[in-house]
Amino acid sequence: MTEPWRDPLLPASVRVADLLQRMTLEEKAGQLAGFWALPSDPGTPVAPMEDDSGESAPGLDDIVAHGLGQLTRVYGTAPVTAEAGMERLASLQRQVTGSGRFGIPAIAHEECLTGFMTFGATVFPGPLAWGASFDPDLVRRMAAAIGAGMRRVGVHQGLAPVLDVVRDYRWGRTEECIGEDPYLVGAIGTAYVQGLEGAGIVATLKHFAGYSASRGGRNMAPVASGPREFADVLVEPFVRALREGGARSVMNSYTDVDGVPVAADERLLTELLRGELGFSGVVVADYYAVSFLETRHGVSGSRGAAGALALTAGIDVELPTARCYGEPLTGLVRSGSVSEELIDRAAERVLRQKAELGLLDCGWEPVEPEPVDLDPPENRALARLLAERSTVLLANDGTLPLRPCRVAISGPYADDPQSFLGCYSFPNHVALPGDLGLEIPTLGEALTAAGFTVTADDPDVNVLVLGDRAGMFGRGTSGEGCDAETLDLPGDQAALASAVLDSGVPTVLVLVSGRPYALGTLAERASAVVQSFFPGEEGGTALARIISGAAEPSGRLPVSIPRQVGGQPGTYLRARLGGHTDWSSVDPTPLFPFGHGLSWTSFTCSDLSVDPVAATDGTVAVSVTVRNVGEVAGTEVVQLYLSDPVASVVRPQRWLAGFRRVELRPGAAARVTFSVHADRTSFTGLDLRRRVEPGEIGVAVGRSSGDLPLRGSFTLEGPVRHPGPDRVLSVPVEIVPVPPTAPGSGATDIGVPEHAN
Repeated sequence: MTEPWRDPLLPASVRVADLLQRMTLEEKAGQLAGFWALPSDPGTPVAPMEDDSGESAPGLDDIVAHGLGQLTRVYGTAPVTAEAGMERLASLQRQVTGSGRFGIPAIAHEECLTGFMTFGATVFPGPLAWGASFDPDLVRRMAAAIGAGMRRVGVHQGLAPVLDVVRDYRWGRTEECIGEDPYLVGAIGTAYVQGLEGAGIVATLKHFAGYSASRGGRNMAPVASGPREFADVLVEPFVRALREGGARSVMNSYTDVDGVPVAADERLLTELLRGELGFSGVVVADYYAVSFLETRHGVSGSRGAAGALALTAGIDVELPTARCYGEPLTGLVRSGSVSEELIDRAAERVLRQKAELGLLDCGWEPVEPEPVDLDPPENRALARLLAERSTVLLANDGTLPLRPCRVAISGPYADDPQSFLGCYSFPNHVALPGDLGLEIPTLGEALTAAGFTVTADDPDVNVLVLGDRAGMFGRGTSGEGCDAETLDLPGDQAALASAVLDSGVPTVLVLVSGRPYALGTLAERASAVVQSFFPGEEGGTALARIISGAAEPSGRLPVSIPRQVGGQPGTYLRARLGGHTDWSSVDPTPLFPFGHGLSWTSFTCSDLSVDPVAATDGTVAVSVTVRNVGEVAGTEVVQLYLSDPVASVVRPQRWLAGFRRVELRPGAAARVTFSVHADRTSFTGLDLRRRVEPGEIGVAVGRSSGDLPLRGSFTLEGPVRHPGPDRVLSVPVEIVPVPPTAPGSGATDIGVPEHAN
């Protein structure tokens, strides 16, 4: 007779309850530990934390006898082919299932921030590029493709997306973020979660919470965020990704918030995350975060004490490998210092997730090795499309698009294909020398293929490629642990740009970076400025298609571009006194604002209509007409912003409330209607409860946070309302073609522009 815990027809809760009552303390604790299956090459640590404890990590034989929770990065630590990785994973899983009494396999997790982070897998554009696309549907498709590849080779969980809202551009991990607005981050991040979870991969939201608000933009530095900023900005994207995305895992932030390390903060990881937000999945530790309670934060004096703090706070699984959650923790349980109920609580969550993944079923077998193409043509096509749609044309005097001509390509990254890749791409994360495992055309190669003559002598146009080289912990100018002291272009790039601009040859500045840089007067001196945020393996081809006019630059800025290097930190999401005032000599007004981006054509936005009144639990319709008044097809990103002129606490001058890409042929127009629920005006009040207040709400619609020609308002009437956990998080948008104004005008031609296909 099959034991109940093995029966897939029974509810997961019943199966797990049966299994738990059969397990010893050590067997339950075994489910709470990870194991890093493949160490990095000697002398080249993946991160400096590995040697923090001064101890050797235990081997698999040392910890697997009582079972194992997770296997860490079998594919993503050293170069292995897909087939070799499958063979290695299958061998490890057989060792895991063959060692314990119950034969339960481990959950295999991998990084997937710019694609499945393994040798030879597609490197998609990075998260800032997702944000720049303002295209949740395309990001959802990308995540589904990433998840399908991971699932095929036996991976169960992906450590993405990052939902940290950018607060200081100097932070090295800005490139891992989606943008500086919580609504944009929530919309794009939720789409990524839906794509990954839809492919059967557990999505892991990170880093909960506050990581991006570290002082001075320094990685892992303390966070001093007030409760309103924390709730309304830093936590808000997680709310949507949990409720609408259905993410089944969350990873903690490394930082301490007002003196309390998140890894030891029961208020955040249990009361807020589970109690208020309703999360029921598994919380996994960021790598070494449990050990850091002892070695970095100094809030515990031993491994066991660190484990007890993290477990009590709500961390269910210690990653990347066991140090504090093994024998040190079970020893405290047996001594009576830690309740076994905490072990049971975490083990129940882990085993329930394993039941959902089929890992408790009779007859489970690991995926057998077979040839797998992790960079198929359809992935490359998708990567190119996202790279194109996320490219932002910042400025243009008419030089772009170029027709085939003589171009000189220069700059520190003109011939470096790895400059297109983020720090969580396999070639940059593992710092591969030589073979990248992928075909990554440079911009010069792509322009040559598009019919241009690349020359160093007598060019018609200079194309100057500037920006970042992503790396880890000082091995780059952007990436984890690669924070910036100022927002100057790295090294001597500004001087180089000035010299090239002085040549008198029309110059196109192409910025390929992981953060926005202060451009000063460089932008106004250039013929055109193009911004691309680590566009991935097809970045060179995408940029060549943009420069040549074969594709449209339909991206919009997910972060502002500063004018000067000082005045930081600062994003567009700020109160009145956070902007330029007579009370300070520092002017933080950006050179290019959040949401900015040009096109090959021109658009008008007109005929604003706003419902004048709604209840504090009602909905307001905001409508505008957008029209392509140029001569070529194009895409406008219509953006809706709200403001709260009088509130009980200081509110931002404006905040993004909705957006929609609208693709129009020449002369075509569409009526765009946003349905704004009163909940989208809510905020954290003086009593730290979320509230909707009656009163006037400002409305602004336009092309960016700094270009809002249409202004109006509506009034919320009724009592102050405290929305519950079911509050409305998104703003639906409807697009209706406007009838043609004259016979044969073609004004109803709404659809994908031909050059964007």
